Amino acid sequence: MADRYSEINEVISYIHQNIFEPLPLSRLAAYISYSPYHFARIFKEKVGLPPLYYVSSLRLQKAKDLLLQTNLSVRDIGLEIGQQSLGTFTTRFTERVGVTPSDFRNSALQADIRLRSLQELNGWRTSFPSLNRHSRVEGTIQSTIPFEGIILIGLFAKPIPEGLPLHGTLVPSVGEFCITDVKPGIYYLMATSVPWGMKAIDFLLPHTILRFRSLEPIIVEPNSPVPQQQVRLNVPQPDDPPILVSLSLLMDNFINQVLQYSNR
Repeated sequence: MADRYSEINEVISYIHQNIFEPLPLSRLAAYISYSPYHFARIFKEKVGLPPLYYVSSLRLQKAKDLLLQTNLSVRDIGLEIGQQSLGTFTTRFTERVGVTPSDFRNSALQADIRLRSLQELNGWRTSFPSLNRHSRVEGTIQSTIPFEGIILIGLFAKPIPEGLPLHGTLVPSVGEFCITDVKPGIYYLMATSVPWGMKAIDFLLPHTILRFRSLEPIIVEPNSPVPQQQVRLNVPQPDDPPILVSLSLLMDNFINQVLQYSNR
């Protein structure tokens, strides 16, 4: 499967190189001499997302880069990625990253503290008791290379880690995981890793960290067990969509949950 539709990797490279230019479907398809219909079909089969949705995701990733690595205003960054309206850019960024552009820029100040706080927590792999109202999604996590740190694992509505996961948890190492009280629905399982000691800029802009994504959905039905899931963290692949969700936000939400349960 890794070599299937290898020409799509050429298009992905082309998108990266021309991300600030107009990239209509016809232009992308013509780059590898495919019809737009055929190109869109095989792109989605390989990547999991429609081509133009992938392009918009990559542009939001570029916006994240510009927010943390330049002094450009939020409006100018929106214009840079093709958003003519500040309001539209702010809305789309917030929906798919989880925080406003300004809050994301400011999150770098607290991100290191959140990671250290997670490292200091004790016994938090099983911090959250199940309410036994819905199903469990559980399994094991392995890594292709040695890893020590936290793993953020969640169930998303689309095969891309964007916005807040519909259900999720954090675990402090490879091994078993369990997401409890998962409501019936169709989900995509995504996992992202943050090594202990990683600098905030590197996990706020997670281009190189280990990750996992399921192209096939997990179907959760009432009163029906969900098959065990096997998660294998890998280095990023050319056809992986960007990690848009703010990892700092997920850490903060998890810490608040731990504190909430510990005070009961």
